[in-house]
Amino acid sequence: MGRKGKKPLAVLIPALLSLASLSLQAADIPVVSDEANRIAQETIIVDGHIDVPYRVHRKWEDVSKATQGGNFDYPRARKGGLTAPFMSIYVPASLDNSAESTAVAHQLIDLVEAMVYRSPDKFAIAKSVADVKAQFKKGLISLPMGMENGSPIQGSMDNLKTFYERGIRYITLAHSLSNHIADSSYDLRRQWHGLSPFGKKLVVEMNNLGIMVDISHVSDEAFYQAVEISKVPVIASHSSLRKYTPGFERNMDDDMVKKLGENGGVVMINFGSSFVSKETQDWRANYTKQKNKLIDEVGKDSPLVSEFDAKFREENPYPYSTLSQVLDHIDHVVELIGIEHVGIGSDFDGVGDSLPIGLKDVSTYPNLIQGMLDRGYSRQDIEKVLSGNLLRVWSEVEQYAATH
Repeated sequence: MGRKGKKPLAVLIPALLSLASLSLQAADIPVVSDEANRIAQETIIVDGHIDVPYRVHRKWEDVSKATQGGNFDYPRARKGGLTAPFMSIYVPASLDNSAESTAVAHQLIDLVEAMVYRSPDKFAIAKSVADVKAQFKKGLISLPMGMENGSPIQGSMDNLKTFYERGIRYITLAHSLSNHIADSSYDLRRQWHGLSPFGKKLVVEMNNLGIMVDISHVSDEAFYQAVEISKVPVIASHSSLRKYTPGFERNMDDDMVKKLGENGGVVMINFGSSFVSKETQDWRANYTKQKNKLIDEVGKDSPLVSEFDAKFREENPYPYSTLSQVLDHIDHVVELIGIEHVGIGSDFDGVGDSLPIGLKDVSTYPNLIQGMLDRGYSRQDIEKVLSGNLLRVWSEVEQYAATH
């Protein structure tokens, strides 16, 4: 064969690195035991944040059947044991301060209701803890709803009541930009230095109505003010820990986690790699730096800019986080404030192609359960993380509202 059968080293090295990467990926996905599968199927699993409504708003898919795209559909949810995913009523920050913001929120709620209308044998709207428990016994997947970005309220308590009546049971006060309620962790403009005057009144009224206060996305100042004002526990519906992503304000630092524990709340761990891993944060920073440098050199309309993404990713493979790293976040919350204050808020369908090895869609909760078993968590503690902690907070919010 002569030299014809040999490959140059420059070709072999990337191939070998790819094989090594695949081996590491396989090593991080545990062999799921019968016990883990039993726990998944016999326990209510509440996921604090899944972006199905906006996904099907952009491009319709019938998630009652197996779908090619996305991270959620009924068959995969069934396989993974998911029984109460909070449907995210997500309104982009670009629509803040517009009537369209409120209209889009109602359209997304309509879509969730349509899912139930089309498949009443599979899905059911859940407006209470009692609904979730009753529907679980019937074999239905509950669809409680949380609003991501309080923009649709538009400064109106009447709007707040309307959204409560339609099923909204938590509100993420802000998203990627400061709005009329709160400053955002992503927005350098801190116009309110926390909550706006209306935002402070809103937290009180959310308590009175029975809507959980969600502090994911808000600035640190807004977090502390919300916790101070709220008479009931608050949640972080899809946040992870700043300990593992230094400088990423969207995540929570240890002092915030401790304050959340004092408040009785729950931090629900986001699975997105950029929320979980410093390496991924560094990759993103390098990507942005190199792209901006290229734009400065050749102009934003150059073909080189449109080709940049594929070329950069080929030369710098995206460093997906791992199941083990997600478990590290859970472990750290437990170490800081106890098992009663951690849950899961995957952000499935909301973080694109950035999900960890072993946690790529809603069929993979048994991997997480097996990982917790392997780390010595008892079934009782695993059940708290899967749903018990969030249902406790939701129940406390319901009880407070019933007397106010």
